[in-house]
Amino acid sequence: MTQQYIDECWMRRCLQLAMNGELSAHPNPMVGACIVYENRILGEGYHHAPRENYAEMNALQSVAPQDLALLPKATIYITLEPNPRHGRIPSSAELLIRHKIGRVVVGCLNPSSKVNGAGIELLQEAGINVEVGILRDECLQLIRHYVCTQVLHRPFITLKWVASTDGFLDRHRTSSEERPAELSTPQTLLFNHHLRASHQAILIGRKTFELNHPALTVRNSGGKNPLRCVLGGVGEEALNEGYQAYADIDSLLEGLRRERIQSLLVEGGAATLQSFIERDLWDEAWEEHSPVSLEEGIPAPEMPLIFKPKRELHFGSEFYHWESPVLHKHYVDF
Repeated sequence: MTQQYIDECWMRRCLQLAMNGELSAHPNPMVGACIVYENRILGEGYHHAPRENYAEMNALQSVAPQDLALLPKATIYITLEPNPRHGRIPSSAELLIRHKIGRVVVGCLNPSSKVNGAGIELLQEAGINVEVGILRDECLQLIRHYVCTQVLHRPFITLKWVASTDGFLDRHRTSSEERPAELSTPQTLLFNHHLRASHQAILIGRKTFELNHPALTVRNSGGKNPLRCVLGGVGEEALNEGYQAYADIDSLLEGLRRERIQSLLVEGGAATLQSFIERDLWDEAWEEHSPVSLEEGIPAPEMPLIFKPKRELHFGSEFYHWESPVLHKHYVDF
């Protein structure tokens, strides 16, 4: 086995560890770390939540006392560049220096202008052998919500809708007393609510709010309920508790920036979804294909033909999955 192959294997372990923080780490990026000596794990960890230890700290704390003497000969694999800055907790880069780690393998640099490359430089100045770029694209994809706020200065935007087999989102309705069409299955609701839990905010349009009064919770998943937002003219007296209203997309994005919201899930309806598509304000889109036929109703949004979706199966149902190349074009810059 080559060293490159070995490094990639251990970095994949770090990616697995980092995913444990998917529903709790934000607005911090997910990070995983693994300390290895002669193909034996000495310690490993991930970043749990804001104001808690970095992944590297948790990995070091998990090392058995009898193995601490091996650290100068060991390699630590980390999905994201160690932080060189002091904050509420010590700098993770300085912690690695203090423990005299022999080798550091990093998946990707931190795109923050306050960090980008500074953590690597600090380690190298201390004489530590550092390698950067192992599974770089996978590590960047892991923290795409965080990357988006750093390079595009807006939240990562995911569009999500369910379409009937004949291409409709719902029947035409004029009253909240008329129930919406049930297109998702109990199984795909698990997928949908996990998607909600992995975003910090969720958005619907005024008409959807007035007709459905949806809860927009993560009741079929773990994690926290996202901040619930309505687009359009809704008075505060009409808003349910936990909702915020925004007059238009620009004021929405500005408000989310002020609140340090890194990710937004747009669930509709059709006009709201299409408005984001037409402004090219999306990074990822999911269309769930329902087996239900409506025959007529509100047409599903239309994605530009230039973007080709992947067909994926989740919980026994087919989804179309689009990814915008806009964010990926910035990956080459760091």
